[in-house]
Amino acid sequence: MPLSSAGDSLLWLGLLALPVATVAWTVTHEELFRELREACGRRSASSSAVLVRKFFYVFTCEYCFSHYVAGGAVLATGFHLLLGDWRGAVIAWFALVAVANVYMSVFARLRVDIKAERLEVERKEQLLER
Repeated sequence: MPLSSAGDSLLWLGLLALPVATVAWTVTHEELFRELREACGRRSASSSAVLVRKFFYVFTCEYCFSHYVAGGAVLATGFHLLLGDWRGAVIAWFALVAVANVYMSVFARLRVDIKAERLEVERKEQLLER
């Protein structure tokens, strides 16, 4: 992606961080990848080789995994921030990680709030039934 205005770059950053956050969250939290996550967690905990432990840990941590997803997004789109060379790609990579993790934090907080609200409704319904 060629350099454009700051507004365009920020729009790209905000929008490109959405699929990065979605993929990172889905792989590291959702039921679809539970078996993979559990297998990776076991390998991460049981391997004697440090590099093997770290490699498998990546699939259990949304922050860690988001670095790889963001790197793939930068490579796939050619997204750069501030500079048109490799330095702009590195800046874009870390900025995507940061924004994607803000999105995932907000999503995690919303899930906690929704679950708490659901439990409160169930508790009130049980009280009404008595």
